[in-house]
Amino acid sequence: MPVKIKCPRCGKKSLWEGNRWRPFCSERCKMTDLGAWVTGGYSIPGAPEEDAGPDEARDDEEDR
Repeated sequence: MPVKIKCPRCGKKSLWEGNRWRPFCSERCKMTDLGAWVTGGYSIPGAPEEDAGPDEARDDEEDR
């Protein structure tokens, strides 16, 4: 029996086997999801990193 999976973007079921866009159902869903990552629509929880100031960045380069 062929395995059908639910698209994480739209929820439409599609065949897993032979689906070139898996786990998505289509190129459109894949690109929409990628766009959401790029524009900050998704994020991974965690403490924000502090930006290194110009002096700290220079010190790191000198240590190499």
